[in-house]
Formats: sequence, structure tokens, C-alpha cells
Amino acid sequence: QVQLAESGGGLVQAGGSLRLSCATSGRTASSYVMGWFRQAPGKEREFVAAINWSGGSTYYADSVKGRFTISRDNTKNTVYLQMNSLKFEDTAVYYCAARGKGWGAYTRTEYDYWGQGTQVTVSS
Repeated sequence: QVQLAESGGGLVQAGGSLRLSCATSGRTASSYVMGWFRQAPGKEREFVAAINWSGGSTYYADSVKGRFTISRDNTKNTVYLQMNSLKFEDTAVYYCAARGKGWGAYTRTEYDYWGQGTQVTVSS
């Protein structure tokens, strides 16, 4: 079992930055593939970024590539999402997710555990 708790959301102006954190707990949390997803009002939850257990491999949605950076610190059991050059369309609830199987999963159904989400609002 893996527990996830996001933090760091808030209100920011377009062009600004935020860093989201996802605290993980559970005996094997550091071995999981971790992902960030987001869900805007009236839209489906969509993939944002993923990172493998070591942090050596990352993958991003085209919409955030070059602006967002996912990272992890397994000594602190924490995954981060650094978001720069934020746009109004980045406004959403951001969710941290964990996957117990291998690398290469970028859809909601492929992740096993989810946090409660943190709201990110970008004002234009």
C-alpha cells in the first residue's frame, strides 16, 4: 500500500512558477513509477509527467514539455513538479499517482494509487 499527499498548489499569475510536492509513504514507495496528472473543470484527467524509480527517466505531455520538470528525492520520499512559465490553461487540480509496474505508462488507468489533489489556479 502506498499513501500520497500533494502540497504546494495555489494562485499564481500567468508567467509565474509553482513547485508541487508529493509526499509518499509505504514500504516500497521509492520503487514505484510516479506520475503527475491534472483535471480541469469539465475535462478528463490528463497525464502531465512521469518519472521512474531512480529518477533517471522522465516523460512529459507535449503541453508542458520545456516548462515543467518532474523530479524525486527517494531519501525524502518526495516527488516534485516544478512548473514554470505557467499559463491560464494550466489551471487544474493536480494529482500525484504511483504505479507498481514498469515504466511506460501515461494513462490514468495504469496507475494504482492516487493522492487527493492540490488546486493550481493561474490568473491571466
